[in-house]
Amino acid sequence: MEQENYNYEKIAKAIEYISENVKKQPSLFEVAEEVSISQFHFQRMFTEWAGVSPKKFLQYITADYLKDKIKESANLVELAESAGLSSQSRVYDLFTGIEAVTPQEYKTGGKGLHISYGFHQTPFGECFIAVTERGICAMAFVDEYSKDQQLIILAKKWHFATIESNQVITENYIHKIFYPHLSSLDKLPLMVQGTNFQLKVWEALLTIPQGAVTTYQQIANSIGNPRAVRAVGTAVGDNPIAFLIPCHRVIRKEGSLGEYRWGSLRKKALIGWEAARIDAGLIL
Repeated sequence: MEQENYNYEKIAKAIEYISENVKKQPSLFEVAEEVSISQFHFQRMFTEWAGVSPKKFLQYITADYLKDKIKESANLVELAESAGLSSQSRVYDLFTGIEAVTPQEYKTGGKGLHISYGFHQTPFGECFIAVTERGICAMAFVDEYSKDQQLIILAKKWHFATIESNQVITENYIHKIFYPHLSSLDKLPLMVQGTNFQLKVWEALLTIPQGAVTTYQQIANSIGNPRAVRAVGTAVGDNPIAFLIPCHRVIRKEGSLGEYRWGSLRKKALIGWEAARIDAGLIL
């Protein structure tokens, strides 16, 4: 797993370099040299990660490509239904939707709940995850500086819950999320705290299939509140469960990626990785 984190750091650096030098069209040798590994090793590592070559990967994160993908997602309901018919979208069926905590649970700060948390390596760097018997209640990408912050946030939200580290329990969830071929495709319920508006936005995000992108305006339209674009943006930014509630699939209407709570470069990696693997037939 440590090797995987090392690979992601190298891959992220390569994606950044390729993106910044797109007009120059850097060679594979130049990119490998930039990340300080051999050309052969870099080509193999990147292809294993993305399913495509670095040059091919670049097309999935260009503004022109993403603008075309936005047009395809004009109707999120139709998009979700068509994705549900695709054999490449089985991972999409993992999600049973969001279970909101009850007003009483919110008021009592999760009293009586038992929360297990852990830190694990993923294809996108280190990840924090917290789970209860009823589902995943927190997930975030982290670095050495933000680990403690995630525990503080968790404790504030669930201040009367019993919270303890349990890497064995949480690792099982990580495998189901990022490596579904290694485990059964069990359901993964999500248990969150949020306002009615936030819950509507987060539920709308769940309808965006892997490999697709949408805009803040399209999300606002889909929840029947087309004037609430700014509020939608705030709710997207407040998403408590990274990757599973796919806020990374929301971009600006002109095709630029925009901001991301866990880093704009990671957002680029996520969007490109999903699109590339869908195209290569590697999504279950």
